[in-house]
Amino acid sequence: MMGRCQVDETAKVSSCSMNTMPMECYMVLNSFAQKTTIALLCSICGILCILENSLVLYLIFASPKIRKKPSYLFISSLALADVLASIVFVCSFLDFHVFNRTDSSKEIFLLKLGGVNTSFTASLGSLLLMAFDRYVCIYRPSEYKVIVTRKRAVVAMAVMWIATIITAFLPLMGWNCCRLNSACSELFPFVDSKYLSSWICLVMILLLCIVYTYVRVLWKAHKHTVYMEKRQSQAGKRNAKMRMDVTLAKTLVMVLAVVMTCWSPVLALMMYSLFVSLTDHIRKVFAFCSTLCLVNSMVNPIVYALRSRELRSSLRKTSSRFRKKMIASESSPTPEVDSTLKSLPIETICGDIVYNTHMNLLKA
Repeated sequence: MMGRCQVDETAKVSSCSMNTMPMECYMVLNSFAQKTTIALLCSICGILCILENSLVLYLIFASPKIRKKPSYLFISSLALADVLASIVFVCSFLDFHVFNRTDSSKEIFLLKLGGVNTSFTASLGSLLLMAFDRYVCIYRPSEYKVIVTRKRAVVAMAVMWIATIITAFLPLMGWNCCRLNSACSELFPFVDSKYLSSWICLVMILLLCIVYTYVRVLWKAHKHTVYMEKRQSQAGKRNAKMRMDVTLAKTLVMVLAVVMTCWSPVLALMMYSLFVSLTDHIRKVFAFCSTLCLVNSMVNPIVYALRSRELRSSLRKTSSRFRKKMIASESSPTPEVDSTLKSLPIETICGDIVYNTHMNLLKA
């Protein structure tokens, strides 16, 4: 097996008939403990990811008020991408690495791989749209509703999804080492090394843009906090605004920490594979690190959606309706729930609090 799993060390040039590793060589989980561990990780994370993101989608589209807001359209795009990621990734990953099933043709394998790439790349693309939404919100709050409209949000989402799908399915459309008789990746069967390097660059650009945007937002929030600390009048309002900035900073730091923690190991190993011939141990590490991308999709709804007071209020309202149906009650929703909904501010950064204090933000 070891001899069959070696690639040309000098040029790493492979084709589907010569010097390429058989599909079995990519199935690096060879012990029962390894397969059981990764099956449990994928199953638990996948089920939680589907449930969480499906709940987010339901809460958004069940409320006419919420689904009209561009910010929640971006959140719904993220939730949809994460649902697809959990389904496609878990099914494909377990089928290949745990059950060791090979597809009948390379086209079927590349189709599955394209689905995985589409979902994860669309997830990052949605995060970037949300970062831009927050950037406009805090830097140009008075113009936010003019710049970020529902129509523009839908167009941006459509462009992002179309570009993501095209990019992800390029190997299926011909950019693969079998068609080009070029260097194959040691991590993914049939994938051209140049395509892999291009995809890595795309993901890194998305991540850097997300990090840069959120760092700018954090810096603006910090300046606003310092500005408000110098103000001695209107202590109550000052404290409320400072609490908002502190909450914003904590949320964005959490966002950056989760994204970088989940994606850095995978990208580092992918880049490493472009320059060095990999051992089975490194491939096993990569297989386990790949599940971190699924963890990212599982954590996203908690970080982005369920921290929203509007969505939490919608969840309470839905739960209240469900309980009343369970007890066969025909009474109207409790006043507490309704009053909570009416009194809640918009729970993105672009809330009424930020909008009403934009002059202070611009002065800061």
